[in-house]
Amino acid sequence: MRELTYVARRTVEWREAPDPKVESGREAIVAPVAATPCDVDSSILAGHGFLDPPFAIGHECVARVVEAGDAVTAVAPGDLVVVPWSINCGSCDRCRAGLTAHCTAVPHMAMYGAPIGGSWGGLFSDLVRVPYADAMLVPLPTGLDAVALASASDNWSLAWRLVAPHLKARPGGRVLVVARGSIGLYVCDIARALGASEVLYVDPVAERREIAEGFGAVTAESLDPLPRGFDIAVEATGRVDQLALTVKALVPEGICESAGNHFRPGELPLLDMYLNGVTLRIARDNVRAHIPDALTLAASGTVAPERVVSHVIDWEDLPEALPEKHLKPVFVRGAD
Repeated sequence: MRELTYVARRTVEWREAPDPKVESGREAIVAPVAATPCDVDSSILAGHGFLDPPFAIGHECVARVVEAGDAVTAVAPGDLVVVPWSINCGSCDRCRAGLTAHCTAVPHMAMYGAPIGGSWGGLFSDLVRVPYADAMLVPLPTGLDAVALASASDNWSLAWRLVAPHLKARPGGRVLVVARGSIGLYVCDIARALGASEVLYVDPVAERREIAEGFGAVTAESLDPLPRGFDIAVEATGRVDQLALTVKALVPEGICESAGNHFRPGELPLLDMYLNGVTLRIARDNVRAHIPDALTLAASGTVAPERVVSHVIDWEDLPEALPEKHLKPVFVRGAD
């Protein structure tokens, strides 16, 4: 089989690798049918990551099960499934508590798409081994489009977690989204669907602002002048200066979720945050725990994740097309 391998800044190539094998009754082999770059993949491709190439890339896909071990009961060959980005067993104390990104059965930070916590390969591969099939794989509900939900492995489901629980606790809350990729657009869609009274989307790129406006958001190019009075804020830029401004826009006891990968250091206005009672969460996402809820929302007909898909591209074109600066391309087997 082939793995799409990141080899240098804005350069990927197919590399041959042994076909994965089912090594225990709990495992499965899947073949991605619709895969898309995460917002972090875009940073890696641009050369902003902290890992040296080469390594297999990709951690968002819908796949088809091609083989399942004897002990697998949740899925069967032929099923379409969402493959979560992190490796998790589903049975350790942390997994049972929903902390699937911190599973104790595998090395710390074990994941697809980067050689962290072991070498698990990437989801831009012809075949992928899933070590804990019943715990990890989530069947794609009938009627949902694999292309539209290719990002359910991470960005779509992460966006649900960033805003949905907070709007449940604060019905009709005002939501500020400061972003640079697909996560912020998904948040806009979900926030409006779940009853936010206002969504302000801040992004310097006009193309993304236009999509956000299609979801009913008010948009701005920057945080100057600084807006204020938001109950919930989501920052997904990876820039500490933007996060610092975002937390200043909150009401007292407001909540800020930071989904940016902060590869560079910076300073936060800690005294201001203390005086205003800000709750700030910066975290890798325990995505497996809420993929089902995110898919349920997708199936409700009140959201439109397909609007964020910028291009549908044939799988064989991955080496040439992935490094291009598309917003949210989806690579599919047999695309026209």
